[in-house]
Amino acid sequence: MTPQIGFLIVVFILAVIIFSSFVSVKQGTIVVITVFGKYRRILTPGLNFKIPFIETIYSKISIQNRSVELEFQAVTFDQANVYFKAMLLYSVLDQQEETIKNVAFKFVDERNLMQALIRTVEGSIRAFVATKRQSEVLILRRDIVEHVKEQLDVILEGWGYHLQDLQLNDITFDEVIMKSMSQVVASNNLKAAAENEGQALLITKTKAAEAEGNAIKISAEAERQASQLRGQGVALFREEVAKGMSVAAKEMQQANMDTSVILFTMWTESIKHFAENSTGNVIFLDGSTDAMQQTMKEMMALNQLHSAPVKK
Repeated sequence: MTPQIGFLIVVFILAVIIFSSFVSVKQGTIVVITVFGKYRRILTPGLNFKIPFIETIYSKISIQNRSVELEFQAVTFDQANVYFKAMLLYSVLDQQEETIKNVAFKFVDERNLMQALIRTVEGSIRAFVATKRQSEVLILRRDIVEHVKEQLDVILEGWGYHLQDLQLNDITFDEVIMKSMSQVVASNNLKAAAENEGQALLITKTKAAEAEGNAIKISAEAERQASQLRGQGVALFREEVAKGMSVAAKEMQQANMDTSVILFTMWTESIKHFAENSTGNVIFLDGSTDAMQQTMKEMMALNQLHSAPVKK
């Protein structure tokens, strides 16, 4: 081997050593370095230096958020099967060295971590649901999430992780239970509709009764006013008749005529009015001379009675 070839080999080995001494770490990733299998240090994102052939990369840990979907079953206090579909969002707690050590060395691999995490979430939810009845589960979605986060925060911190969010996307029951729940909802809706219809009918009838009562009041008031006006009209008519008869009697006296003629004229006018305006009524009158003389005597006697002076 010539000296030139040996020099090139040395240069190549030095180049490999130099290039292997630099490590580029991606953003959102932490690299764990070990020396002969023992933890040594961590490398943060960017360009880092390590001792070639001594320091080795044990693992690359992502500090970004990670998600996993869960599907499992739980049993309520009243023995109803509940089926959950959930989404779990978690991440590394922080970038502290102790936290990264826990993440790197607590579990053998990612599969074992996911298995422990999923089983822990399922166990926490099942323990909570087992104390509730089926009718309470649907309205306790937020309470379930808060219970799980409270239970898991301490456990996950020991693993170097933090539970960011837990979303219960779907909560279902057995088909028989779902059907019965639908029937309950439908019957409640029918009950509410019947109550609303009854209230509407009551309001309608109440308003109609109030309107009818107001109409009766208005009609009675109008009738009262009409009767009052008719009475006032009759009174005014009688007053005018009395005034007319008084004036006519004075004129008859001034003309030296018998005032009984006025009564006779009024009697004949009344008979004429009856004959002209009656509709089917029959009036029997005695048209003889004796009857006329008897009527005249009665009217004159009535006139003399009203014209006689009052004794004090």
